[in-house]
Amino acid sequence: MKVEFAPLSTPLQRRLQTASVVQWVFSFLGLAQCCTAAFIALFFTRFWLVSALYAAWWFIDREKPSKGGRRIHALRNSIVWRYMRDYFPITLVKTAELDPRQNYLMGFHPHGVLAAGAFINFCTEASGFSTLFPGITPHLMMLSLWFRIPFFRDYLMSGGLVSSDKESASYVLQKPEGGNMLAIIVGGAQEALDARPGSCTLLLKNRKGFVRLAIQHGTPLVPIFSFGENDLFEQVRNPKGSWLRQLQHRLQQIMGISLPLFHARGIFQYSFGLVPYRRPIYTVVGKPIPVQRRKRPSEEEVDQVHQKYLNELCKLFEEHKAKYNIPEDRHLEFI
Repeated sequence: MKVEFAPLSTPLQRRLQTASVVQWVFSFLGLAQCCTAAFIALFFTRFWLVSALYAAWWFIDREKPSKGGRRIHALRNSIVWRYMRDYFPITLVKTAELDPRQNYLMGFHPHGVLAAGAFINFCTEASGFSTLFPGITPHLMMLSLWFRIPFFRDYLMSGGLVSSDKESASYVLQKPEGGNMLAIIVGGAQEALDARPGSCTLLLKNRKGFVRLAIQHGTPLVPIFSFGENDLFEQVRNPKGSWLRQLQHRLQQIMGISLPLFHARGIFQYSFGLVPYRRPIYTVVGKPIPVQRRKRPSEEEVDQVHQKYLNELCKLFEEHKAKYNIPEDRHLEFI
């Protein structure tokens, strides 16, 4: 099941779609730096009180990203995100019902370069999440580093983003009456370094922390595969062992974020730029995998659930790949 939207095709609407994507790319590449610069610069102007008051508020509110965040429904429902949805377009596909009396932990694959599908589907209402999954409140984990940036942290939380630490995950998954969903992009920043068109390689073989978390809370696991996520950008060749890959890994260890060298189209031309290609994304949500609660699961128990998750993710991919133009001989590869 999926929510169908009428495509926008007039020249004005296409320009609005492109503008919405440009502002989204900018928000990840430059808005954080602009927010930091503005916060510091205001101290040296007659508006210094704005930064001073925000600093006090920031200190009082410092734990909010780990306590479920602070979503603003008006921003989640903004028309800007609907234009962005139609630019690609992005479609959220439901394959099974989710009981709103339970909490869920969803693994999102693949990361892609900028995780466009994860953002639109779980941080906005553009793809109709609340219509497809009534009674479920989505949260998407993001590196804690980004929540240390003034003003930018509030922008992130407005969409339902929460910090990627154990305390944050436990807060979302412990809701007694259920109805919470926590999405984790399991491959993380490191997987982004392998994001290129046609790639079906997932950094998942030894990623088991999310499985352990699900067992500790007795939370069903839900696999998600986003077809087309890797097709939005080209990436500079960086095979394992190359000097570029080594440099990227080193920078990731220092900063906590990866720096893929990517490119696609421009704003007014299609030959080169940082605007993603207009290629469809189909985010397919699989069926829940029941998990028995264990406060201190053994390695064997974690391995068993992890293997079951891998099997269900492969099954989800194989069942739907033909619909989304994936060659029959292409299969998921776990590293």
